[in-house]
Amino acid sequence: MKKVLLLLAEGFESLMAFAFIDVLGRKKVDVNISIQLFTCGLRREIVNSDNQRVTVDYLVYEVDPGMFEALIIPGGFEKCGFYSDAYDESILMLIRMFDARNKIIASVCVGALPIALSGILSTHKIIDDDKKTPLQIEQEKTENVISGPVVFNSNVIISWKPSTAFEVAYLLLERLTTKEYSNFIRKMMEFRMRQN
Repeated sequence: MKKVLLLLAEGFESLMAFAFIDVLGRKKVDVNISIQLFTCGLRREIVNSDNQRVTVDYLVYEVDPGMFEALIIPGGFEKCGFYSDAYDESILMLIRMFDARNKIIASVCVGALPIALSGILSTHKIIDDDKKTPLQIEQEKTENVISGPVVFNSNVIISWKPSTAFEVAYLLLERLTTKEYSNFIRKMMEFRMRQN
């Protein structure tokens, strides 16, 4: 069984988080593939951008990155407290610990910003957006910049809009299993295939 950790910061956006819950939770009856998703946060109870309360499985300081294959960071809203949580040093340290073990780190939209703030992107190729953001400022510190709505390089997946959440989830599923299995789940959910 492969274990995956979903980091929930205060004010996280439900669509982004639940794309991973739905895609990674799908089962194909005749294949022995098992992925278990766990959640973590700075507090036991996290409030999302729709003011819904979610109880997490782990507090950030309880997490052992060695137990997990991947870390997922969905984006959220500033006015709901997202950056206060996402930029907390214990979360930045968790990102660094996953990266040091070469674990997959997947993010959607502004979920990429704590990855940038953690400092790990200086060794990775990263995306280019059409706006000047903290992520773009980090990009200017390195020559390793590539563009696209969803980019995977080494062990880091970054995307630039909430609409990419399912694409990131399918890419993560592919990296955890196989392209064929990811495509099977995509077809089962009636999502169009990627063109690359």
